[in-house]
Amino acid sequence: MSTETIDTSDHLSDPPGNQPSPGDTAVEAPDQSRSDKLAPGHFRAIALLMASAFTVILNETTMSVALPPIMADLGVTATTGQWLTTAFMLTMAVVIPATGSLINRLGTRGAYLLAMTLFTLGTALAMIAPGFLVLVTGRVVQATGTAIMMPLLMTTIMTIVPAHMRGRIMGNVTLVIALAPALGPALSGAVLDPLGWRGVFGVVLPISALALVAGILWIRDVSDKDTQHLDPLSLLLALVAFGGVVWGLSGLGESAQHAAPINPWIPLVVGLAVLGLFIWRQIARQRTDSALLDLRTFLESNFRVAVIIMAISMMAMFGTMIVLPLVLQEALGMAPLTVGLLMLPGGVAMGVLGPVVGRWYDRFGPRPIMIPATAVVTVAIGAFAFISPTTSIFYILGAHILLMIGLASVFTPLFSAALGVLKPHQYSHGSATINTVQQVAGAAGVALFIAIMTIQRTSLEASGSPAPEAMADGAGLAFGIGAVVMALTIGLAAMIKRPETDGEFQGGH
Repeated sequence: MSTETIDTSDHLSDPPGNQPSPGDTAVEAPDQSRSDKLAPGHFRAIALLMASAFTVILNETTMSVALPPIMADLGVTATTGQWLTTAFMLTMAVVIPATGSLINRLGTRGAYLLAMTLFTLGTALAMIAPGFLVLVTGRVVQATGTAIMMPLLMTTIMTIVPAHMRGRIMGNVTLVIALAPALGPALSGAVLDPLGWRGVFGVVLPISALALVAGILWIRDVSDKDTQHLDPLSLLLALVAFGGVVWGLSGLGESAQHAAPINPWIPLVVGLAVLGLFIWRQIARQRTDSALLDLRTFLESNFRVAVIIMAISMMAMFGTMIVLPLVLQEALGMAPLTVGLLMLPGGVAMGVLGPVVGRWYDRFGPRPIMIPATAVVTVAIGAFAFISPTTSIFYILGAHILLMIGLASVFTPLFSAALGVLKPHQYSHGSATINTVQQVAGAAGVALFIAIMTIQRTSLEASGSPAPEAMADGAGLAFGIGAVVMALTIGLAAMIKRPETDGEFQGGH
């Protein structure tokens, strides 16, 4: 993480009575608001939150490599084994919408300790799991902690970092989001041979336990707690709505390749119907400021547009992450290790560029970065549409690095511009909304890309095309349509404005 810090008054030590109320704005003294250093307590808190977020996100992608030995050891089929990933995604989709209210109710310290306790317990349970059911249970407990961590990280940054410096700190969030998933499979592969699949969890366990102990020592509340009770009906509606939508979208992608055990349209339609009820319930409870997920964040045009761009960009990223390895292996005949190494430089480039883009945002604002960035992403995805069985490895490497650089330049300004227009007491709800959109859009992107590719591939093979060419053409059509959809974000990026508070520190809360 960047060692550049920001100097603000340390509200971690302020008694609750001296902190501003949720709707108030506390403007720091001019000599502090433009400083380049963060108070020691604030810096330690953000550094620990970022390290913890890196650990929990790293854990998400380790299963892609560890799944085959788990299936062999526990005697489960591929369809059953996929539940280690599906259950994780479903849990994330269900828990994240509740994190806004949860963070406000528990405070920074309580939410962090809950997140890392759950993640540590889930990791330990998965490591010693005697059977597949216990292993899935461990993954669900892990996912619950993971779901709390990212909204908590973004909320804390928005609360204690001066507005004129948020871009560079949010750039470090992009580093975490990009680098951790890229390193997950590599870590898993390095650990599997000497330690087996249990070692994948065994390596993560002491790190998460250490982070939990550090949180007990260092993390303090940075805002007033909300005394409102969580609404049980909203929790139930969120469970069915977001769980059903993600399950259905994931199933659509799977059913395009092979028969799904349950028609994916059933959970998808039910989820969408209940989502309407969930939205109605939140709007009704907003009158008493007791909504599980405060949707008044969408009253800000910056937030609305940013969420749309985020959804399309996440669809493009996740769709590419799933389809590209498939076409490289099946159409170009690359080994899995070669594919992993080929995609690693792009992930590293995205992570390294995040803090740099953050500094650009602080200096120039969102538009000069996001308009060319969305164009770059569009061009990169369009480049994948021309992949054939004879495509050069350097062409693919260059297009993938270009894609990751573009995405880094999209996500970092989006986080800052979207959350920067909200009131301080809305930060946790805005963060929860953005992370929920990421989960749903990611599942939708995978389903869309896989379905288009499979339909085109099947049609071409039926007409006599060789399998590698049919696979490449099917993936090419998916990438082509993805590029057309991504092109819409270029115009939307021109609508993003710099938050009026940039240049001032509205902090302490």
